[in-house]
Order: sequence, then structure tokens, then C-alpha cells
Amino acid sequence: MTKVAMIDRFSSSPVNLRMKVSLIGAALVLASTAALAADAKSDFALKTKYIDAKVTLDGAIKSNTALAADSLAEGKRWVEKNGAEAAKEFKASPELFRDGRAWTFERSYTQASLVDGRYVSVVRTDYVYTGGAHPNTDIDTILWDNSAKKRISIRPFFKETADNGPTLKTLRDAAVAAVKAEKKARDIDDSGEIDWYKDVEPKLLKVGAVTLAASSEPGKSSGLEFHYPPYAVGSYAEGPFDVFVPWQTFKSYLSPQGVAIFAGSPPPRDTKQDK
Repeated sequence: MTKVAMIDRFSSSPVNLRMKVSLIGAALVLASTAALAADAKSDFALKTKYIDAKVTLDGAIKSNTALAADSLAEGKRWVEKNGAEAAKEFKASPELFRDGRAWTFERSYTQASLVDGRYVSVVRTDYVYTGGAHPNTDIDTILWDNSAKKRISIRPFFKETADNGPTLKTLRDAAVAAVKAEKKARDIDDSGEIDWYKDVEPKLLKVGAVTLAASSEPGKSSGLEFHYPPYAVGSYAEGPFDVFVPWQTFKSYLSPQGVAIFAGSPPPRDTKQDK
């Protein structure tokens, strides 16, 4: 977790003076009051004896007023919900929080691509540690329509997206094949008894968190990227998987709206984000 540097705590700037006052006031009532603040590297934070949580938006998202407001509101709800649950557990089982141990919740929003100046793909990553052998990480995605100023799905880009229909069967098979290829490239043995792919189903909400991949052609998308957190398609030790399915794989299923945005090939990995 980010720690505020000592020099910041004693700075004479108005922002840090307000932080100093807040910290002093929180210390006086810490037993019953949550200290809410935004530290230097987060956009919202909650820190008490039982929870240490923050929400962070990247620069591209912060510059998009409507998307930033939507993301931050969601992040605050997530923190406050977990804060309430941690407070309840702190009261019922204080031994879980001994030695100053607090539950950790971190959520980050990162822009993955911008297509046609309109469609913003966002990767939302949650880091949670409440004790146990290791922390947990979850990954989800958001597709934001700048014109409508709201979240949408990939449905408009396809002729049909029925559960177990031809489009989602194609996407599911391609995503699983891409994960298997990635495992092979990492020298991961995927021949065990566990079927890691049984929960990846040909359904829009089960096929995997998806973003529009950036393209070598400006304003276009080169395909879909599927984002799987640890445990989704492999053991925890294997970590997350981000795999790419080129638009040519599902070209025949595209709607006119989809045909208009898919073209080109993915740019080099280290410059693929089109922000």
C-alpha cells in the first residue's frame, strides 16, 4: 500500500495542511469513525483499523469527465460495501485484525484502447487481501460509449449474441485456444485432470472479460482481447491471462456497426494502448 511520505505530512501547502488536520481528527475518534481521504496516488481512499482501501483512475480516464465520474462512483460503492463488511467482521472476530492487520482492497481503472474516438475499453483490476495464503485478484472490463456517455456491451457489433449461439461459440473456442497457446508459450503443462475451461461458456457474461484491441489502423480495433484473472483458466500460480482474438476470426458475424470499427492488426505489444 502507498505510504504518505513524511515530507508531505509536514508540508505547508493547503492540501497537506488539510490532510494533517484530518489525520489528527481521525486519530481522536478512530474507534468509531472511518477516516476518508484521497492520498497522493489514489482518487478515493478509506482507512480505518480494519480496512485499508483505495480506488485509482489512470490519466486517460481522468481526462474523460463522464467516464471518470462513473468509474469513481462505482469504485466508492465497492469500497464502502467492503468497509461495512470489514467493520462487521472486526466487531465479531477482532482476532482476525490483531497486530494492526487491516483488510486490503485496491481497485484500479485503466484505459486499454480508444476506438473511433467513441468506444473506450477499460480494464478494472481488484486486489483483495483479507488474510489467508495469498491475496486475490479479479479482473473485469468496461466498454464505454463516449457519444451516449454510458456503459455498453459488445452486442451492437454483432448480428446476434444469443447464449450458445454461433457468435459466442466462435468467440469462446477462439479465446480458449488463445489461452492454451499462451500456456504453451509459457511452458505450462495443461494436461492435468482439472478442466480449467469449464466455466468459460459461450454466453456473453461467461465467455470472459473483453476489450476492443487497439489496431495498426488509427481509430479501428484489430480484434478482441479476453482478460482472465488468476484461477479463471488456471491455477493461482499461473497468474492472469490476456489473450487476443483477431477480428478476422469473427468477421462473418459482424453487424454493420462492427464492420465499421474492426480492421488492421495489433500494434507492437508495448505500444498497443490507443489512449
